[in-house]
Amino acid sequence: MQRLGYTRYVAQGGDWGNAVTEQMALLTPPGLLGIHTNMPATVPDDIDKALKYGQPAPAGLSPDEQHAFEQLDTFYKHGLGYALEMANRPQTLYGIEDSPIGAAAWMLDHDAASQAMIARVFAGQSEGLTRDDVLDNVTLYWLTNTGVSSARLYWENKLNFFAPKHVTLPVAVSVFPDEIYAAPQSWTEKAYPKLIHYNRLPKGGHFAAWEQPQAFTQEVRASFQSLR
Repeated sequence: MQRLGYTRYVAQGGDWGNAVTEQMALLTPPGLLGIHTNMPATVPDDIDKALKYGQPAPAGLSPDEQHAFEQLDTFYKHGLGYALEMANRPQTLYGIEDSPIGAAAWMLDHDAASQAMIARVFAGQSEGLTRDDVLDNVTLYWLTNTGVSSARLYWENKLNFFAPKHVTLPVAVSVFPDEIYAAPQSWTEKAYPKLIHYNRLPKGGHFAAWEQPQAFTQEVRASFQSLR
């Protein structure tokens, strides 16, 4: 950023982008004022252990916390297969390098809510995305032959994805309802001691910047207003 001439800047990320921006924040480089995420890492240890070992939710959870637990429980049991495959055997996915249909099928079946949303797009409904947006995204991986190489990130990662990383810089969080889990404000406040913005959006999912660009942009602007 300094080479580009910026002495003060912010960072934003969702999914792996959140992992990157949180690691940036932990490094506290000069000039980084804060970060914004739409997929925060906030899951407490007791929740994480219950999920990993198939135990019931801890007693005393609020409605938002119970909902987040149920979302994560469903994802761990029924939606994590793609991540486990990429984390353990990324090179066996070479088949998606030979078939654009295979690549599309692999990418579009990321999570149930996103797949349902994309299906509605192809059925002619308005969801913020168009058919061309979806096909452009698949084509980007197909033409650059990066479907398998991009999967190696899962194999190389050693971090607990949803565990708090103890970020001390200012953090802003936007929660979209169809994300893998909608982070409760209570967990978010504990994970980020310098939380400067928290908002729950009425619509949007895992690929919020892609499918809800206007709402996403408004959130980012609002999030960093206090850091200007």
